[in-house]
Amino acid sequence: MKISVVVPAFNEERGLAASLRSIRDAVGAFEDAGCATELVVCNNNSTDATAAIARQAGAQVVFEPVNQISRARNTGAARATGDWLLFIDADSHPSRSLCADVLAAIRSGRCIAGGSTVGFDQADRVVSLMGAAWNVISRTMHWAAGSFIFCDAAAFREIGGFSQELYAAEEIDLSRRLKRLARQRGQRFVILHRHPLITSARKAQLYTPREMTRFMARTIVRRGRTLRSPEECFSWYDGRR
Repeated sequence: MKISVVVPAFNEERGLAASLRSIRDAVGAFEDAGCATELVVCNNNSTDATAAIARQAGAQVVFEPVNQISRARNTGAARATGDWLLFIDADSHPSRSLCADVLAAIRSGRCIAGGSTVGFDQADRVVSLMGAAWNVISRTMHWAAGSFIFCDAAAFREIGGFSQELYAAEEIDLSRRLKRLARQRGQRFVILHRHPLITSARKAQLYTPREMTRFMARTIVRRGRTLRSPEECFSWYDGRR
């Protein structure tokens, strides 16, 4: 079995090297168990040294000119040759234990896809509470956080990958479609929780509570139409790092 790790990256030069080191170490859990792996980084029209850093880390680098995380993940997946896809964000740090849990889920034969609960690298009280709330929602609804999603490659392609109509919440849309396919096949969509993914809390540092509250309010009032606009989804696409 081969597992392809796909990392979307837009102007991630500050933290990418450390993240890729963490990913390389974590996927050792797959390799120790006899699985082949590959690392694919999608350079999503970066204007910094993202692509060069990825190449120095030994990753395959593909280019996606349109700034959209769905497109970046889909472009990376199109290059991937694995039986399973594992999407990890460029500001995230998985552990070997988490990857070992992924492998156990895959080898159970009952899992079509899944995700992980999350923790934050520099979380204050508010961020920690928000993370805890998301983890409850994630485990209850079986929605994967976009920072860590694994899925059967054939199933991913069967449902058409990530929606390129969405600039945010694309992971929830993907989770819903994969869960539907899982029900049809008598399989499961799982959220792993024993070893949470550690990811960046930088949005809480770069954007004020007022900015984020305004975005959430507009999204509710406009019934999700904001999610189809890169300008509205500013915290993903305005380039602040």
